[in-house]
Amino acid sequence: MITFALPKGRLAEKSAEMLSACGVDTAVLREDTRRLVLTSADGNYRFFLVKPADVPVYVESGVADLGIAGKDTLIEEGRDLYEILDLKTGACSLCIAGYPERRDVLTNAHLRIATKYVNTAKKVFAARGEEIEIIPLHGSIELAPVTGLADVIFDVVQTGSTLKANGLVVLEEVFSGITARLVANKICFKTKAAEILPLVSKLKEVLA
Repeated sequence: MITFALPKGRLAEKSAEMLSACGVDTAVLREDTRRLVLTSADGNYRFFLVKPADVPVYVESGVADLGIAGKDTLIEEGRDLYEILDLKTGACSLCIAGYPERRDVLTNAHLRIATKYVNTAKKVFAARGEEIEIIPLHGSIELAPVTGLADVIFDVVQTGSTLKANGLVVLEEVFSGITARLVANKICFKTKAAEILPLVSKLKEVLA
């Protein structure tokens, strides 16, 4: 049996589509249920439905053999995993955003940044030798500059529509090519190679 850690929400639905195209029985993922542990009818796959940020934790621990997570989550978590495949879905960028007329704030000696990517922000600005104040937020990040809580935000941007609706723009693109990735536990990747490698090959064919 191969065990997957899948992020709940839109990415889980897209993941199920891709896995189904590879011959994986994902019917159980389309059931209307509140269960968080699901097993395919053929008994070959088990799925854990978890918060996106928790996928790397389950995979690194070995509780899950494989997982699907956004590159932004992998950068933020910094877990010891094998990043096997770019699934080329959910493309976005990690950006610094704020008011267009306030681009000068990036040169402030004490820049206030609102973000849920606390670890990534620390690494990025430490590498630049810049001191910042990080304000951790977990939702409606765009509200921070609007209310004066922060000077800018550091967040993923896909279409930019939410930024535009709140009068904000991308001031700097820090990481581009943020997409969903297939990751594996390092030990499981070796011990279950006979099951995992054929699945990876089929995924490559589907993506091609």
